[in-house]
Amino acid sequence: MSGISQQNPVRLFVSHCFEPAEDYDRVFEYLESSHNFYYKNCSRPDLKVTDREAMKEEIRKQIMLSEIVIVPSGLYDRYREVIDFTVACAKGLEKPVVVLESFGVKQKIPVQLEALGDEIIEWNERSIADAIRRQARHEETARWDVIDFKMD
Repeated sequence: MSGISQQNPVRLFVSHCFEPAEDYDRVFEYLESSHNFYYKNCSRPDLKVTDREAMKEEIRKQIMLSEIVIVPSGLYDRYREVIDFTVACAKGLEKPVVVLESFGVKQKIPVQLEALGDEIIEWNERSIADAIRRQARHEETARWDVIDFKMD
């Protein structure tokens, strides 16, 4: 698969439970601030689902459209059943799973997520974009920071 570009954005699914969640929104805030990173959001938390089976079917459809699944681990305690299903579905469809550590607090990643995540990362715009590039498109992401200074 070729590199990420405006003409070829990465298709991603961010785990959700069909209701507003700060961590869900925060993923996109971070991605929007990442330079030259183009994506298509395949998740649709705004859809109304009637029951548990309809929710599972809709999540499955959304994951099928994506190249990668992003799971903010801070949602796990509140939405354990849905996130377990999301990760199992992603693995069944052979989609890579990137797990984000809890935002703002250091807490252990749930064992289930740690075991099934292809990569576990911190909340950092560069870390998120680079993990998506590596896992979804197998792109090399090594970068060097250049620091300019004057010698007096």
